Amino acid sequence: MKEIMIGKNEAGQRLDKLLGKYLCKASKSFIYKMLRKKNIVLNSQKAAGNEKLLEGDIVRLYLADDTIEKFSAGPPKPERIRETQERSGGRLSCPEIIYEDEHILLMNKPAGMLAQKAEKDDVSVVEYVTAHLLESKEISSEELLTFKPSICNRLDRNTSGLIIAGKSLIGLQTMARLLKERTLRKYYLCIVKGELTKPQYIKGFLKKDSRHNVVAILRQGDTPVETEYFPLACKDGLTLLKVHLITGKTHQIRAHLASAGHPLLGDYKYGDRSLNDIYKKRYQITAQMLHAWQITFPRMEEPFGAVSERTFTADVPAGFGRLIRTLGWEDVLEDM
Repeated sequence: MKEIMIGKNEAGQRLDKLLGKYLCKASKSFIYKMLRKKNIVLNSQKAAGNEKLLEGDIVRLYLADDTIEKFSAGPPKPERIRETQERSGGRLSCPEIIYEDEHILLMNKPAGMLAQKAEKDDVSVVEYVTAHLLESKEISSEELLTFKPSICNRLDRNTSGLIIAGKSLIGLQTMARLLKERTLRKYYLCIVKGELTKPQYIKGFLKKDSRHNVVAILRQGDTPVETEYFPLACKDGLTLLKVHLITGKTHQIRAHLASAGHPLLGDYKYGDRSLNDIYKKRYQITAQMLHAWQITFPRMEEPFGAVSERTFTADVPAGFGRLIRTLGWEDVLEDM
C-alpha cells in the first residue's frame, strides 16, 4: 500500500489528474478501474476521480509495490547530470543561479543548452532545476511523482540569459500569469547588422513552419507579434540593441529584426551568412548574439514581495562580452 499526503503543491487539482502524474505509465482505464474497485481511495472513501483535492487529504493506493513501480517514472538523478557534463568535456555549463526563494528560481542559461529536453536523454535547464532541488533537499523523489518544478519561459538553445523556474505550484502559476498578462517586462541584448540610431516599435504577424522549425513575419495573419528596440551603440556597420520583447513567440526577435533588415549577428537561420562567416573567423562567434538580459517584476504582494518592482540582470556570456569590449561598448552597459 502507498499513501500520498496532499500538500500545497498538489491541492486544487482533480484526483484523476494527480493519479495520472503518479502513475504516469498507466492508462486512464486502469486508473478508473482501480477507483471503481476501491483499490485507490480518497480519505478512506470510494472516489470517482473528479474530486478536487484539498491540502491534508490522503490518497491510498492498495496496489502491489511492483505494480506501482511499473507504472511510475523515477525522477532524474543529480549524478546523471554531473556525468553528462563530464562527458561533454566541460562544454556543457551549468546555469548560474541569480536569485532564489521558496517559490521561484532565476537562472542565467548558457548558450548551447536546451531549456526543455527534446529527446529522452537530453539534459536541459529543467533537469538542472530538479537536480538542484533534490540536492538541496527542497523536494523529495516521492514528491516529484506528483509535482514537477519547471521553467516558466523558454529560450532557444543558442540564446543565453534569464530563465524563470517555478519551485512551487503557486510559483509556477503566478509566473505564468505575469507572462500571460505581459506585466513581467523582458529585455534582451543583441548585436544586429546595420547602424540604427532611433528607438523603434515594430509589429507584424508570425507564421510558423514546424516541419522546418522556422517562422516568417507577415503583414497579415492570426498571430500578432510586437517588438520594441532601443539602440545603445553602433560601429562598423553593427548596432547593439536593447530589445523589449512585448509578446514572446518562437524565434520572434530573430525573425522580426531580420524582416526589418537588421538580422542578428551569428544567426545562420535568419541572418547574413557572409557577415556571420567573417565574424565567426575573426572573433570565434559560434551562436547568435542574443542574450535575455533583464527582467523587471511588477508590484507584487506576498509571498512575492521580495521581487516586487525589482530588476534582475544576467551577465552576457564570454563571447558576447568579448565582442562588446572589442567594439568599445562596455561602458554603455556599465552606465545602465
